[in-house]
Amino acid sequence: MNKRHPSVDLREQKRSQFAAPARGKGRRNRAVLIAIMAATATGAYFLGGSLAEQSAPLAREAAAPTSGEPDKDGHILIPISEVSSGQARFFDYRTADNTLVRFFVMKSSDGVYRAALDTCDVCYAAKKGYHQDGDDMVCRKCRRRFSSAFINEVSGGCNPVGVPRTVEGDSLVIKSSDLEAGKVYF
Repeated sequence: MNKRHPSVDLREQKRSQFAAPARGKGRRNRAVLIAIMAATATGAYFLGGSLAEQSAPLAREAAAPTSGEPDKDGHILIPISEVSSGQARFFDYRTADNTLVRFFVMKSSDGVYRAALDTCDVCYAAKKGYHQDGDDMVCRKCRRRFSSAFINEVSGGCNPVGVPRTVEGDSLVIKSSDLEAGKVYF
């Protein structure tokens, strides 16, 4: 017969008494920690989106549009020197029925002068438009990025709606009739 010292029995009783609750408590602590982490991540996601939404109007204000007034032939003439820097320049055009159509013009990274409505086929209802980030135009609604070289090349979906344009002498020429046709987006 193997006799154990009473202190060994007492120690084992204490271990067994605290071992089970400790495991359960650890699981509860882990579950609470996971819940806190998930709530923090969700909060950060929505806060980030909220901050981005708040900063979007500031970016639009920084790119204050110029009025695109047509000449007697119904052409809007934009001096090439004003759009050759690679920075998008925004313009407002008021249609015959008083709809404000916003468009931008820029020299893309491949050296081509491009023009597009400040909207797309998908996100136009939000009326948020685009802002420029480096060589990309970025949708303020869905945050998709579009290389400047694809403006007037790719159409449909969430791409800037291209506006036909020509270069005549020192001016980029856009027909007011093409902007009138684009008023359905505004």
